[in-house]
Parts: sequence; C-alpha cells; structure tokens
Amino acid sequence: MTGSLSARLLIAVSVVLALFFGATVVVLDLAFRHSAERAVEDRLDVQIFLLLAEAEPTGADTVLVPEDLPEPRFASPGSGLYGQINDASGELVWRSDSAVGVSLPMPASASVGEHIFFRSTLANDERVFVHTLMVEWEFDDGTSARYQFGVAESFEPYLAQVRRFRRQLFGWFAGLAVALVITLGFLLRWVLTPLRRIEQEIESVEAGTQAELSTQYPRELRGVTRNTNRLIHAERSRLERYRNTLGNLAHALKTPLAVIRSTLEQRDGVDTEVETQLRRIDDIMSYQLNRAAASGGITLGHKPVALTEVLPPLVRTLDKVYADKRPVCTLRIEDDADFYGDEGDFIEVAGNLLDNAYKYCDHQVIVSATAVIAADSPRPGLRLVVEDDGPGIPPELVATVMQRGVRGDERAEGQGIGLAVVREIVELAGGHVVIDRSPQGGARVSVTWGQGSAS
Repeated sequence: MTGSLSARLLIAVSVVLALFFGATVVVLDLAFRHSAERAVEDRLDVQIFLLLAEAEPTGADTVLVPEDLPEPRFASPGSGLYGQINDASGELVWRSDSAVGVSLPMPASASVGEHIFFRSTLANDERVFVHTLMVEWEFDDGTSARYQFGVAESFEPYLAQVRRFRRQLFGWFAGLAVALVITLGFLLRWVLTPLRRIEQEIESVEAGTQAELSTQYPRELRGVTRNTNRLIHAERSRLERYRNTLGNLAHALKTPLAVIRSTLEQRDGVDTEVETQLRRIDDIMSYQLNRAAASGGITLGHKPVALTEVLPPLVRTLDKVYADKRPVCTLRIEDDADFYGDEGDFIEVAGNLLDNAYKYCDHQVIVSATAVIAADSPRPGLRLVVEDDGPGIPPELVATVMQRGVRGDERAEGQGIGLAVVREIVELAGGHVVIDRSPQGGARVSVTWGQGSAS
C-alpha cells in the first residue's frame, strides 16, 4: 500500500486531518464546557435574585421565604436545585424543601455584594455547582443585618448537555473527516492521472506497442517526458551508429584480407600459419559483429516479433541447404508466443540453433515456442526450444561448446561461435540458455527470455 504515491499522499493527508480535527474537537469541547459553566452560573445567579425578591427578613436572625416560589424545583426533594440562606455568622436561616438533609458549603469570608461560583461535593457525594451572594439588609429602624444567599445545582444536567454535545461533535467531525478523505481520494486520483498515464505509456514502450511517450502532459511533467523520449532516441541512435560503424569496419577489412589471401595464393601459395591467422581475423570480425547485434535486446520500444512470420522462412531456407538429408522440421508455436525485442537478435538466435540442429540431426528437428510469465515486466517472456534426433552433446561438453571457437564435433564445418553468440544475445536480454538431451535422442537447447513458468 505504502508503495503507491497515491496511498502515501492519502495517508499523509489523513494523518494531518486527524491531528487537525482532533485539536479542533478538543478546543471546541473546552469552549463548550466553559460556555456551559457560564450558563449554569448565570442561571444560578437568576435563582439567587429570585430568592432575594421573594425573601423578607423579619428580624436580625430570621428571614421569611414563602413556600410558593417561582421555581417549583425548590419545593421538590432531590430535584437537583437547592437553596439556602445563612446569617452573617454562618448559621442556617432558611433551607429549601429540596435541600432537606443537605447542607450547602457556603464560603465564610465572603464580602457584601460578592458573587462566588465554584464546584463542590455534598455530604451525599453529589457533585454540584454552588453560587453564593452576600447581601446586607437595612431595616426601618436603621439597623442592618447580613445574609448569605446560596443556590446549588446538580452536575447531571451539565454533564448530560456535555455528553450530547460531544456525541454530535464527534459524529459531525467523523462524517466530515470521512467525506474529506473520500473527496481527497478522488482529487488525488484526478491529480495523479498524468503520472499513471506516464507509467502506462512506459509499459507500452517496454512492451513494444508504443515507440515513445506522448507530449500531452501538464507543464510540470513535460520535462520528464521530453527527456525520456530523448533518452530513448539517443539509445536507438547510439545502437544504430555502433552497428553501422562495426559493419563498415568489417566490410572495409574484408576486402584487404581477400586481396592479401589472393596475392599470396598467386605467388607461392598461402603459408599454413598465415592462413590460420587470416581465418582467425575473419572469425574475430564475425564474432564482434554478432556481439554488436546482441546489444539490441536492451533497447526500448521494440514491436513484438511474430514467430509465425519469422520461423517458417528460416525452416524453408535450411530445408533447401540440407536437402540431401531430407530433414523433417516440426514447428509448435503457441498463438501468444511473441518475441519482444530486436527482430535481428531473434533471427540470429533461432538461425544458429536451427542450423546446428539441421547440421547434426539424422532426419527430425522439432521447434517449440511458448509464452512465459515474465517477472516484474509488463510484457510476457518467451521460451524457444530446438531439439533434434542426432547424436546430441555429452553433458561434460555442454559448458565447453558455449565458449567462442569451440565445436562439439571437430569434423563438422563452421567457426564454432554460433552458440557463444546465442548465449551473449540471450544473457544481455536477461535470459538464459540450457542444453540437455532431447527425448528424440539428440540435443535440446532451451532459450528463455524473461523469468516465469509457461503460460
């Protein structure tokens, strides 16, 4: 998952959103609780002034409060709203019916006109908000007395309000976060579409179905596609120049060598050592030309080579060359068996293998081509198997015949470089060559481009 750029961006954005939303939820929760406490304080302040409006002191130590208060909860035991009045010395003067058996904690050091709001716990372990106010009452005879009014409210309404707010807050933010992540997912998919298109086009170039990357990309990616196309073109041009240079060199040297050989023959004949060295030079040129051709397997943008169009002409040509043997060649080519690479490379490999098979067979040659599932590649691989009914190659000589200039049968004509060229072409393209014995009795050479099992 994390190997995907889209997934990494989505995860990073989701983490940032989670942190941002988490911090926002905490701030909003703190703000709401503070606001809810202020609302409780204001509400209790109103209740104190209601008590003040209804209370009537009758002496220095008594206050008359009517039973019919505007707030009916004062008259209901356990209602969660409690009222109490103390005198200046802290002695109880009046207590609401709802506060029977409950004593409110009243601050002893309050000054006249001072509002005090705090949290507390009653004797019955009930948590409450307490609001008190110290007032000084002046009588008609000029005397005065201080009374402390106190109102308390249970925590439960406040906690229930906070819980409702948190459920709504978390629900809304969770829904918003999911909606944002989904929206960002679609946006990232849309924004990264050009990158996915580049990936698909590169796979098409590797598969040979497209020669180069297109140019219709956003400004930020045009440099990448332009430079990639330049690299593809430069690689093709370099390979073409390499091949042409070696080809020109070989052709330029072949003529002087032929002249030297002809001149020596016209004089006193060609010395054996000189003839050997001339043949060696000719072999080296042929080998290096074939090796240059082998480098074509590493280039990009090759169209797939249809084996049904390449192998039959090779077979017909070799049937004519080895007509005296009356060989029978059987082709077994699967419909999806194509070669993704340079056509010249495939012809070089198949031509060498078929020529060896025709050369050493008794009468029968079998050619099989199957597609293989290539690892880490958008295009399938290929397994080409060429076998015959000849004498075969002894196991102890398998490694030897893969070397340049070595033949399994010294009596046969040839330069002994065919299998070496095959090995280099295949290995440069990431494949491998295996030589063993065929069920027909002769040699079986299996060439595989790409790793996997037969499809």
